[in-house]
Amino acid sequence: MQTNTAKEDHSQTQELRGLFEQQLKELYWAEGVMHDMLHGIIIQSYSKDLVTLLKTHMDETCGHVRRLEKIFTSIGIAAEAEPYEAIKCLVKEAESFIESTQQGVVRDAGIIAVLQKLKHYEIACYGTMRAYALALREEDVVVLLEQTLEEEKGTDLLMSGIAESHINIEAADKEI
Repeated sequence: MQTNTAKEDHSQTQELRGLFEQQLKELYWAEGVMHDMLHGIIIQSYSKDLVTLLKTHMDETCGHVRRLEKIFTSIGIAAEAEPYEAIKCLVKEAESFIESTQQGVVRDAGIIAVLQKLKHYEIACYGTMRAYALALREEDVVVLLEQTLEEEKGTDLLMSGIAESHINIEAADKEI
């Protein structure tokens, strides 16, 4: 016979498990959208180092999708994508910005800004999912989430470096 505390703990685990699974589906959808979006953004980018970074990140994003699929398998559910409204808004923002600017450093500065918003979303999600996986005692899942989390952080830092080292400066010089 379970005590009330044991029943409550089991109920909370099930609730956290449900939250984990829902966010996993949203993240899976977001990574798929990000991969598709990166191809178009690469074509619209001007700076060679930004293009190189985005091509590398597009390949990394394929790895993120594969890791998420491993997580689905590990926890025993089918890989399923669930659309997420916040990402839809950021994708629309990127598309709108690209349509309203000419190719060049100003567009690149805006592309980096939107992509960093997406990166920060992903960093927050992967960090949260890692914490959930720890609480749910999904050690193999924790390792997979940590790998992707570190790659997302690295990409964010590289984008900041490119923006700060020359793109933002060149874009500001166009104002003068």
